[in-house]
Amino acid sequence: MTYEPKKTVDFTEQYPIFTPEMKGEYTILVPDMLPWHFDLLIHVMRQNGFKVEVLHNEGRAVIDEGLKHVHNDTCFPALCVIGQYLDALKSGKYDVNKTAVLITQTGGGCRASNYIPLIRKALRAEFPNVPVISLNFSGLEKGNALAPDLKFLIKLAYSIFYGDVIMTCFNQTKPYELQDGDCAAVRVRCVEEMKRALDDGSFKKLKKNTRRLLEAFAAVPVSDEKKVKVGIVGEIYVKYSPLGNSHLEEFLLSENCEPVVPALMDFILYCVINNVNDAKFYGINKTSAILFKFVYKWLYRKQKKVIALMKAHGRYEPLHDFEHLRRCADKVINQGVKMGEGWLIPAEMAALAETGTGNIVCAQPFGCLPNHIAGKGATRVIKELYENANIVPVDYDPSATRVNQENRIKLMLATARENLKK
Repeated sequence: MTYEPKKTVDFTEQYPIFTPEMKGEYTILVPDMLPWHFDLLIHVMRQNGFKVEVLHNEGRAVIDEGLKHVHNDTCFPALCVIGQYLDALKSGKYDVNKTAVLITQTGGGCRASNYIPLIRKALRAEFPNVPVISLNFSGLEKGNALAPDLKFLIKLAYSIFYGDVIMTCFNQTKPYELQDGDCAAVRVRCVEEMKRALDDGSFKKLKKNTRRLLEAFAAVPVSDEKKVKVGIVGEIYVKYSPLGNSHLEEFLLSENCEPVVPALMDFILYCVINNVNDAKFYGINKTSAILFKFVYKWLYRKQKKVIALMKAHGRYEPLHDFEHLRRCADKVINQGVKMGEGWLIPAEMAALAETGTGNIVCAQPFGCLPNHIAGKGATRVIKELYENANIVPVDYDPSATRVNQENRIKLMLATARENLKK
């Protein structure tokens, strides 16, 4: 039998590529995860010539659309994202021959790094002309990824810092406002002000703009009522996305609680430092680790500045110091455990418990192995370290009903209210 070598397959012929010439013509759809953060992020992208739109379509129709193209045992966030894309493309609102979709990739061992093949497979069935664009810093999807310059990246970082401050101040003000709607109005105004700040180049105005945000929310009249604080940790998408977590923050507010949501910048720093740790623990990527170490120091220095401003203001519980998060992680799990959200989940649970937020919802997609190990699996150790820890893991998947999820959280809140009385 003679051996015939396999033909080389040019995968670029199997799916459309987003080229630089499409930048001003194509509408780029982005799945909703953090509505207010993303409002700032896409503003920066629009400044750079991209036509970007964040999707806000949701409901059972979106989930069912995802189920048509993604197996129900596949990652729930992937199902939500694909469902949003397809539901939007079928709405008739977009020219499907002038539309692309954008997804971020961390490049780790999580299934999230494999979203793009899943998205392409789903699109190929109904919208084969729609390109999939990757936003990543791991060298993935060469030739079909955004190629941001340094100024663009710096503005994205500032957008995240401002988004984190707005989210934190809103969550610490909204439950106590005397006039319903005051806090939401301030949030809208602050987002618009930060857009203008990003327009004129805010690289040297982080302190000034952070103070403006703090003062704007502090001006909202509030009561001095004591309320149950509930931290939200877990997989990045279901932790933040209203579609992914069944509007968890809104539910906690309706239960007269204060939601405490860790900063998005914590996840960014987690991804950056993991690249440094790869060289330290595993002896790989030593050259790129030098660059990532520089990026980490720059971002961490900015984070420290924001934390110092929040402490000096005195009205708001500041963001978590990321180096402190790393020390919290070391009490529970090694920082080499970096699949998915890895060591960041127990680190955030420990940091929340230390700062008086012992009531915690650990939100995780059903079947997400990293989250079940580093999240649900770490709760016993967290409870041994912090006697006030009151943690409930909640699974999110297509078959889980919102009522069941909320009932599990209500059981945790019953204990939380008893502890508050004590």
